Amino acid sequence: MKQFFAYIFLIFVFSGKIFAQSNELQLARQFAANGQTEKALELYQKLYKQDNEAYFTPYVNSLLSAKKFDEAESIAKKMMRKYPKNYKYMISLSAIYSQQGDVDKTNALYNEFLKNLPPDLNDINSLASQLYQANNIDFAIKIFQQGRKVLHNEALFSYELITLYRYKKDKVNLTEQYLDLFPTNPELLNQAESVLSTLYEGPADYDILKTALLKRIQKDPQQTVFVNLLIWQYLQQKDFDQALNQALALSRRANDDGTTIFELCNTLITNQAYDAAIRGYEYLIARGKGQQYYVPAKIELINTKNLRITLGKYEQSDLINLEKDYIDLLAEFGKTTNTVFAMQKLANLEAFKLHKLPEAQKVLEEAISIPNINPNMLAFCKLDLGDVYLLNKQPWEATLLYSQVEKDFPNTNVGEDAKLKNAKLAYYTGDFTWAKGQLDVLKAATTQLIANDALNLSLLISDNMAADSAGNALKLYARADLLIFAEETNKAILTLDSIDKKFPGNALTDDILMAKTRILIQQKNYNDAVPLLKKIVTEHPTDLWADDAVFMLGDIYENHLQDKEQAKSYYQKIITDYPGSLLINESRKRFRILRGDKVDGSI
Repeated sequence: MKQFFAYIFLIFVFSGKIFAQSNELQLARQFAANGQTEKALELYQKLYKQDNEAYFTPYVNSLLSAKKFDEAESIAKKMMRKYPKNYKYMISLSAIYSQQGDVDKTNALYNEFLKNLPPDLNDINSLASQLYQANNIDFAIKIFQQGRKVLHNEALFSYELITLYRYKKDKVNLTEQYLDLFPTNPELLNQAESVLSTLYEGPADYDILKTALLKRIQKDPQQTVFVNLLIWQYLQQKDFDQALNQALALSRRANDDGTTIFELCNTLITNQAYDAAIRGYEYLIARGKGQQYYVPAKIELINTKNLRITLGKYEQSDLINLEKDYIDLLAEFGKTTNTVFAMQKLANLEAFKLHKLPEAQKVLEEAISIPNINPNMLAFCKLDLGDVYLLNKQPWEATLLYSQVEKDFPNTNVGEDAKLKNAKLAYYTGDFTWAKGQLDVLKAATTQLIANDALNLSLLISDNMAADSAGNALKLYARADLLIFAEETNKAILTLDSIDKKFPGNALTDDILMAKTRILIQQKNYNDAVPLLKKIVTEHPTDLWADDAVFMLGDIYENHLQDKEQAKSYYQKIITDYPGSLLINESRKRFRILRGDKVDGSI
């Protein structure tokens, strides 16, 4: 029983001691935080005397804060003698010399580390880790480099060195370290691309990588990982032709299945490098019908040609050749549920680019009659056929198809799009009252683009009917609007120019400016569109199209004229001058991205 009470007594005493130390440590930290250095030092000294190892670091730090370098040096050396294999104390001593500004002693101590580095993997890792924690990255790197020598293995510590080079933003050594590692660890390629893209700052960095890669490829041409990284390098530099050339050469040499080329073509399309993507698809097609990418490549080749035409400038011959490509595709694979997408694109090409309305109508009528067609694809084809009927002066057939889609897809984006098309049809044909009723409902549409279009068109009708109850000028403007939709630009401009002559003093000045801007944008003539938009902003700052004009200026400067600062200023103008605009959320998001903020997609 006496032994039991003695045991309990010892526990009580020991617990009390720990509790007292904990309180004193907390108090010492509080003194240090408040700048009461001497009081903190007094407590740390007391704690250090009780437990040298546990309180060595805070005690030394407090001595350094008090500028008592000699005392700090003395206890560091004492602990080094007591624990010669614990590098913590040697590192602390080097920190003391460093704070004193004694570079020679600091370097001498670190050189001693290197000179006497034990040939033990764990010891080397431990020492380098302690140096890293002491924020001495350079010597941590030297320890690993020396460790390779003493252990006679240049492949050791690669991952550790990558981490340290990345921390230091040492682009050259980080690049070389990855390149050294790739032959035995090609799976690190994606990680390397991600890391290097965050550190590289411009063409000079990518040129260094390219030079290093070309040397490695020349020395060891069988290492495909180097070629893949070179392809990535060319993509970062927007040198899409060279990226494809390297990929094609690799594909031919390896005689692979074409997956790499097909995926690269998708990347090229994302970057609007259509000509390069077309070359890639043509390579896959030329490999023959027995290859797995023959059919997908044929389809994507035509889609890419279509994108090149619809998103860029083109010649009439481009349109004719693309039409032939679609027709040949349908002849080869038939008009089925699998090729209805090609029928839809062919019809759009013929209706809006080649102005072959009867041919477009025939293709779409065949498309919607194909059995078991996907419901969404059927809806899109019906909407397109309705557009063709509208352009072909068959408004009743057009509204019938729009209404079918609206009924079949209630409360969906495609249903709202059908409702908007019906409202626009009424607007084009001069039935402004009915059109406005439909548009007012669509102002609450779930899709921002539809809601914005509905609001603008509703306000256009209201403003101009208030100025002219008969709506004569607006009818002429609506006719021009329909011609713009049909891409009959010359006729549209003539019609717009006639409005002021026939109806002087009308209220459509800013609307006409916006219509002409839309024509120029349709023609990819962004430089000429800018002055018209600026005129709307300066001369009609409170009218219907003002916020749209500001946003469009931002978009043109950002995506077409490559002037990010101008773009940012216009997005900011939406935020400050037009807080009620439906475009404010998108403007705020784009402004933040251009400013360099991290945007997660939420507003």
